[in-house]
Amino acid sequence: MPSLGRLHLITDTRPGRDPLAVLRAALPVARDDLVVQVRVTDDATDREAYDLACRVVGACLPYGACCLVNDRLHVALAVGAAGGHVGADDLPVAAARRVLGAGAVLGATAREPGAARAAVDAGATYLGVGPCHATTTKSGLPAPIGPDGVRAVAGSVTVPVIAIGGVTAGSVPALRAAGAYGVAVVGALSAAADPARATAELLRALTC
Repeated sequence: MPSLGRLHLITDTRPGRDPLAVLRAALPVARDDLVVQVRVTDDATDREAYDLACRVVGACLPYGACCLVNDRLHVALAVGAAGGHVGADDLPVAAARRVLGAGAVLGATAREPGAARAAVDAGATYLGVGPCHATTTKSGLPAPIGPDGVRAVAGSVTVPVIAIGGVTAGSVPALRAAGAYGVAVVGALSAAADPARATAELLRALTC
């Protein structure tokens, strides 16, 4: 199973965003510390998800970065991604593990210790925990859990915890102190004027 990087970049495919340009800026800076989660909007076709994931896998390969596909596990298998990530409305973790196989990276979303332990028992290799802070990237999210919520989950499991939701370089130290192994970001890079510089700032915050 590939080692897990500390900085997760979730592709932003909303109108006006260029996820591949952001990726090209981030990869030379983060290299194998980067995990790219290919996420598309709900109305995107499987073909669109496949085409994007193919390009992400190809871009990651020279840098040793890990590519995962969110939600659409058949696309992850089709493009040879390292694994996938499932949320609360996707396949159950145990079913996702059967689909991906024993050697794949499998992330699961959790926001409280009981659900976190259940996800790990079912086969999750890391947990996406949040939202930590308010975010406009995705609608319909529950209330933010803050660093205290991250601490509760991190203290209940032994797998890496990736904090997500409104994460900035400035909020990383508190999340790391709460037990987060790493962070996942969308807007912190996709909306940055200089994604390469923003990547470097996030990495510095993660390694301090």
